[in-house]
Amino acid sequence: MKLYVTGDGIGREAEDHSATVELLDLDHADIGSALEAGLKSEDFAAAPVKSRSELSELSLGPPVSRPGKVVCIGVNYASHIEELRTVMPSFETPERPIFFLVPGSAVTGPNDPIVLPRRWPDQVDYESELAIVIGTRAKNVDARDAWRYVAGLTMANDVSARDIQMQAMGGHEFNLTHAKGLDGFKPMGPCLATLDEFNTPPDVRIQCKVNGEVRQDASISDLVHDIPTCIAHVSTFMRLDPGDVLLTGSPAGVGFFQGLFLRAGDVVEVSGEGIGSMRNVVVREDQE
Repeated sequence: MKLYVTGDGIGREAEDHSATVELLDLDHADIGSALEAGLKSEDFAAAPVKSRSELSELSLGPPVSRPGKVVCIGVNYASHIEELRTVMPSFETPERPIFFLVPGSAVTGPNDPIVLPRRWPDQVDYESELAIVIGTRAKNVDARDAWRYVAGLTMANDVSARDIQMQAMGGHEFNLTHAKGLDGFKPMGPCLATLDEFNTPPDVRIQCKVNGEVRQDASISDLVHDIPTCIAHVSTFMRLDPGDVLLTGSPAGVGFFQGLFLRAGDVVEVSGEGIGSMRNVVVREDQE
């Protein structure tokens, strides 16, 4: 089942998998608030339909508009580690998932602009990532049980200010939240795909295009730490609540290693097999 957040509420893809969305009679603005209220996949499947619209006619928001936590896993693809070693030859594969948090205010919709801040940074990069939306409160989770805490999968673009990130990694005044948590730096969508849409466990191909050129193309089978391991590890440090979002890492092909940073007018398309595509145009802050 694919669930969409629209200007008219939560919708689900029609059973015939057409481009029709059935808008549901639910008293929740987005999927995140519905999950916080205790709704499960079966509740979305059974909800009455109030109207139908073509997907192309709907204004889409992120599945969760203001997550309590956005947890980002870093350097989690073998291919990304290999490209990182071109500038850091001694970098070792992490024994455990590396993670950090960014604010919920960084989240934006699947077709919203990526806004380059007026003052800085100048080296804004893209990172296509599969994102996990938590459906059930999770604390000290055993990796063998981790999938039962997942509401579904969506896509995210972990937009990053590399110049700030390099200063953060150098131990100066900044940290990764400064580099990756700017307003609108986490587009998400276009839908939440529940786990019945995938094989068990899922093996999703993700891709990123900039101005039509494929920059990233990989399968999550290349993850160093798989999704259950990441959920279990994070949950030992902090409770994961319904509506929290976990970004799982990005594969090789980011702009930093090619000297290709985003500029106003660029079009970034991030897609996930079985989930769909986002299309975000890059603009300057004074162009909004």
